Formats: sequence, C-alpha cells, structure tokens
Amino acid sequence: MMYRKQAKAGVDFGGRFFWRLILLVGFAIVNGAFFPGEILSLYAMVGVVLILVRGWSSNFVLLAAFLLLLQPIELWHYVQSLIDPDYVLPVLPTGNLWRMLKEGQLSDSFFDLVKSNTLYGHKVTFYWSLQVGRTVQTAGLFVLGYWLGIKDLFVISNASIRFWKRMLVVAAIAFIPLYFLGENFAALVETKVVVGSLGKAITMYQNLSFTFVLVSGFMLLYQYGGFRKLVGGLRYVGRMSLTAYVLQSILGSFVFFGYGLGLGPHVRHTVSLGIGIVLWIIQFYFFKWWINKYGQGPLEKLWHRLTWIQLKKD
Repeated sequence: MMYRKQAKAGVDFGGRFFWRLILLVGFAIVNGAFFPGEILSLYAMVGVVLILVRGWSSNFVLLAAFLLLLQPIELWHYVQSLIDPDYVLPVLPTGNLWRMLKEGQLSDSFFDLVKSNTLYGHKVTFYWSLQVGRTVQTAGLFVLGYWLGIKDLFVISNASIRFWKRMLVVAAIAFIPLYFLGENFAALVETKVVVGSLGKAITMYQNLSFTFVLVSGFMLLYQYGGFRKLVGGLRYVGRMSLTAYVLQSILGSFVFFGYGLGLGPHVRHTVSLGIGIVLWIIQFYFFKWWINKYGQGPLEKLWHRLTWIQLKKD
C-alpha cells in the first residue's frame, strides 16, 4: 500500500522501505531483549526481497513467490543426495547457542537474561528458521502478499471472492494428502538425508496449504455481517500490532522469567494458556482505549515518524 501510494506520486519507495527495515531491526533488538526467538529481525532481513521485486510485472512477482515457496534449498539438498549417496546435510552450530540461551532464561538476573537473549537469541532464531525452511518460505509469503495486493485480492469484490473460494478448495484438497504424507514420510523413507530435505519440504507444503485454508476461510467468512461483527474488535489489535507484539514480550517475560514472577518452571501448558488469555484480554481493552483516544499505537507512530524523517540540508 505504501509503495502504491508513493508510485502514484512519482516516488520510488524502495530506499525509504529499506530504511524502514533498518528501523525494524531496532525494534527487534528491544523486543529480543525480553523474549528470545523474536521474529522481527528475520522479517527485517527477509523484507529486502520486496525491494527487489517492487518493479516487476505481476506475473514475474507471482513466479518469484512460487519458486520461493517451493523450498528450493531443501530440494537442492534432495537432488544432491540423489547425485551423491554419501551426501550429508549441513549441520548448523546451534547446540552451544541453545545452552547459553537457556542459562540466561533460568537466571534470576534481568541483566543476564537481556545479555543472553541479545547475544544468542537472534542467532538461534535465524538458524532455526533456516533449518526448518521458514526463512525461504517467509520470503515467498512476503512476495505472495505483495502480489495479492497488486491484484487487489484483499479488497472485497466479486473477483476476489471467486479467487478465495477457489483457493479454499485447492488448499483443502492439497492439505489432506500432504498431511498424511508428512506424518508417515519418515517411516516410508530410510535415508536421513531424504527425510531431512524432501521430508522437510513436504512438511512446509503442508503448513502452507493449511495457512491458505485459514486465510481463505477468514476472507470468505468476513463477507458476512455476523462474523465481521464477531471479529471486528481485532482491528484494535491489528492497528497496534507492533506495539502488541513488543508489549506481550515484556509482559510475558516478567510473568515467566526469574527476574519477575518466575512462573515459567512451575506451570504447565494449560495454566500458561490461561495466563496468556488473561493477558491478551487486558491488552485488548487497553488497545481499544488507546486507538479510540489516539488513533495510532505508540510504536506505530514512532515507526511512521522515523520512516519519513528528513535530513536537514545546508
């Protein structure tokens, strides 16, 4: 939307968008100090792909999205294993990073937590996302989202409704065999390299198809007034998504880690879920109040102002 608005004014938004990604790294550092494994740093790196495709035709943008979502790295490993029977998948150096990260999480010192999260958390996140195929898939989803925007498929119209109906059917049909294949693939294949490459790609295809089911279902249900009224309150959270993301890290960190309430080692999943629901409800009403009073989240406003900051010229 930002690129289109600037393009109409005859301005290339690429440079400004790159600066916006650099600012996102700053938010990622703050958020990552409280929660290891945050995703903003990955988004900032992967977001560069949108700068590369911004001037392409819609067909080439769609082709780029398809190739990225195809999991090319995992397929390349699979082909290598066919060529060389002794081929071994590369092992990323994450073991020691996980150990040092865990030490910070179990510490009662806020300084130790921030130190370990900052030094090791971002590395662990990047290695993990690369190892499970999430990095390339995220790039593909970014490009696909850009293509959907070019085609106005997030705008309610007869054409967009037809598109999402077809997408729902295709994604649902694809998910069923992919799910059963993914669940049983390791038992069908004896080679670890194939399981770790082609098997990983199949798992990501499965996740992708289910994602399309969810998105398509939401887009179609949103046409109905009852559903739109039911989920309409989510717009308050959506308009403060960056603030919400960072705030939940700060609150969750205080609740679960040792420097705060330290509940992490003492509660199981059900209680943790209950705590998360309570915190979300509190945040929801806070976001609703803030949007009604100020119209924009604090971090969103800061990001916007810094995005359009101008250097003084002598």
